[in-house]
Amino acid sequence: MDSRIQFRVDDETKRLAQQMAESQGRTLSDACRELTEQLAEQQRKAISHNAWLTQQVNQAFEKLDAGEASFVDHETSKARMAERKAKIRNRAHQ
Repeated sequence: MDSRIQFRVDDETKRLAQQMAESQGRTLSDACRELTEQLAEQQRKAISHNAWLTQQVNQAFEKLDAGEASFVDHETSKARMAERKAKIRNRAHQ
């Protein structure tokens, strides 16, 4: 089912927006629809990412609760990250 969206802007804004849309070979209504669809797609991606992140955090806590987690001190973590970054940089320069 399609929905209708209405909003108000001043006449100058509408006129300029119509000119821009027409210069691109589309109507202002088409441009507004495309923007709305883009916003909806961005929201879908955000929802999907948040669900994935929640799942990852829950898995980490389950692993912790099961006694299967291992912790790395800050210095070791920094050193490992530096090694990974160096490998990536080296691949990029080859």
